[in-house]
Amino acid sequence: MAFSATLAIDGDTAKITLTGELDASSAPIFRVEVENAAKAGVKRLVLFIQDLEYIASAGLRVLIFAKQKMGADADIYVVGGQEQVLETLEKTGFSQSVILQDEYEVA
Repeated sequence: MAFSATLAIDGDTAKITLTGELDASSAPIFRVEVENAAKAGVKRLVLFIQDLEYIASAGLRVLIFAKQKMGADADIYVVGGQEQVLETLEKTGFSQSVILQDEYEVA
């Protein structure tokens, strides 16, 4: 499946839907959408990753970039996710920096 990152902004929430494989070749596409979300000044970034099949270190770097770019006050939600992707987030410790959810719910 080809990678895609689709951004939608709804009030103070940016939602990015990721599909396919997030690796070195596709990470710049994701990064652009994160930058666009940050420019919009949103307080919440929601990443829908139900159809994300794989995440490489380049993708993890963009997630770290997202955390830095959105600022300390912004929350990042990671919603859904296949076992392999969630396992990568947990093994790298990134799961401690975001809010993991099966379905999007604002806390």
